[in-house]
Amino acid sequence: MSVISRAADAVGRWFAVLVLAGGALGLLAPDATSAVTPHIPLLLGVIMFGMGLTLRPVDFAVVARHPKAVALGVLAQYTVMPLLGFGIAHLLDLPPLLVVGMVLVGASPGGTASNVIVYLARGDVALSVAMTSVSTLLAPVLTPLIVLGLAGSTLPVDAGALFLSILKMVLLPILAGLVLRRFADRAVTAALPALPLVSVTGIVVVVAGVVGANADTVLGTGPLVALAVVLHNALGLGLGYLAGRIGGVSESGRRAVGVEVGMQNSGLAAALATAHFAPLAALPGALFSVWHNMSGAAMATWWARRPPEDTATRSEADVTEGG
Repeated sequence: MSVISRAADAVGRWFAVLVLAGGALGLLAPDATSAVTPHIPLLLGVIMFGMGLTLRPVDFAVVARHPKAVALGVLAQYTVMPLLGFGIAHLLDLPPLLVVGMVLVGASPGGTASNVIVYLARGDVALSVAMTSVSTLLAPVLTPLIVLGLAGSTLPVDAGALFLSILKMVLLPILAGLVLRRFADRAVTAALPALPLVSVTGIVVVVAGVVGANADTVLGTGPLVALAVVLHNALGLGLGYLAGRIGGVSESGRRAVGVEVGMQNSGLAAALATAHFAPLAALPGALFSVWHNMSGAAMATWWARRPPEDTATRSEADVTEGG
């Protein structure tokens, strides 16, 4: 298991580079990589099952202890990011499928990588995990409604089909992981060190597949879509942090809220776009997967050198993490 643990640590440290390499592979071998696009929903389900295995009831206890911070963060998650995605797409005059793709990214729940970024940034990890979990559990209802409301005038949106897809790809796998850990905790705990390998591999394959399916578009209009994604992520991080500050959240909590709002489950956005629209609509999700991990890592490095003043909150997060 030590070899697997070392490999998992390595992919965790080089996550952003590996995702970038996946995108490059999609451009270099579009025919081979695009063949995986029909399997993206299955890959996402495996990733979400892994997320469920890592969750415990204690991860939801912070909701009861700090309901205001969690509610504020989740509210910002489902308002700031969808509106930003919609606004930026129209500001840059993106075609309808890319507008839908940007809205899908914005309407997706928090990404699991955000928890690691918050930890490295000396933020409130317990709050981050709670926000990711709550926003993910709310996704089957909120994501289809938001996409219908914002993108329904651009392209036909089947909210019911989106709801069922998120149930199958996200909620059911997470619940299955939770149940399995509840009844086989010892075996699951032993396997946890290997989960980063599975998650990172899945995300890299998703990015390679989506980029491969849109290789010509990436080479043609890619810079414009990349600009949209960078703006979306940067404004989300900044406005999320500002929302925490306005809401009176501690400094470590603001970092958690900022990261959670700015980092999305872009794999879900890509999977939904591929399943319900067209591969082109998945392009913003794929590029977001590459960029938000790079920007998140850079921001975590900057914040890591600036410890938050509220050390008590940080200590609570460390205890929760077992670190």
